Amino acid sequence: MSAKMRIAVAGAGLIGRRHVELIDASPDCVLAGIADPSPNAKEFARARKTPWHADHRALLADEKPDGLIIASPSTLHFQMALDCAEARVPALIEKPVTDTVAAARRLCAAVMRTGVPMLVGHHRRHNPIIKAAREAVTSGKLGQLTAVVGLWLLKKPDDYFDVAWRREHGGGPLLINLIHDIDNLRFICGEIAEVQALTSNKARGFAVEDTAALLLRFECGALGTVAVSDATPAPWSWELTSGENPAYPKQDQPCYIFSGTVGSLSVPNMELWSYAQQSGWYAPLARESIAPAAVHPLAEQLRHFCAVIAGREQPLISAEDAMGTLAVVEAVSEAARTGQKISPGHIMEQAA
Repeated sequence: MSAKMRIAVAGAGLIGRRHVELIDASPDCVLAGIADPSPNAKEFARARKTPWHADHRALLADEKPDGLIIASPSTLHFQMALDCAEARVPALIEKPVTDTVAAARRLCAAVMRTGVPMLVGHHRRHNPIIKAAREAVTSGKLGQLTAVVGLWLLKKPDDYFDVAWRREHGGGPLLINLIHDIDNLRFICGEIAEVQALTSNKARGFAVEDTAALLLRFECGALGTVAVSDATPAPWSWELTSGENPAYPKQDQPCYIFSGTVGSLSVPNMELWSYAQQSGWYAPLARESIAPAAVHPLAEQLRHFCAVIAGREQPLISAEDAMGTLAVVEAVSEAARTGQKISPGHIMEQAA
């Protein structure tokens, strides 16, 4: 039996500690150390008798882990991942891959130069529900994809905004939350060619948006709409419909609808609608339920990361792929600011 992978974690906040829990429960790896300068992180590591370092570079040098999970604030992702590439240590980078597309381009160049694999933590791609939705679209089960609807509607508690940066530009649902849904839509439907967007901050009056409406054109020709608001009591969001995180009360509702010339699929309740025989609005619709296997996406992501380190699998979402998701999010922000149609490809060209 091969030895377990030694995985370290940089950043011992909420998501970092969740990764530590997953490593503890994994049959594939053990925790090699924690890097985080905060006193709370030092105490957390000391209580576990786990090696602690204030700086990730000291951790890489002293502990020589097989891989590093980067769970630090987004602004630190680029330098930490770059240091991993130079140290020849594969990394799992929490989303977003970096804080800007320009930084992501530099990281991709380093990955290509060094050959060190990088996996980005858009963990929902590891969810069997998302994989089943992608299969339904790419296999032609829906026919030619024509229309996509995405909903991210819920109400964040008032004390969520006690943290000052969540009330300022860049702290709202577009950059913090929508990136997950954009990545899901790219993974399922293919690349997004063009976006338009409107935003509003009327519900709370903060500098940051609380509501947005998006119009998407996919390269396959399908059109999509996405409604976003973190200021409304509603059950239509991935957090509340998927059951992925037990902290959220699960709702039996969809948050995505994928419609094609042969059928339509609601996700994550996975109901496939089509005509059994003749088609047309007078004909009865048939409803079929798709039941993906139950697999915890974060645990599957960790298993996959260990397989990537060992060279058995290629990253499900590479730094270059994740840069595409970040480019769409930047395009949305630019479209909302200017009122213009914006191409994610143009955002990538500007960052070159």
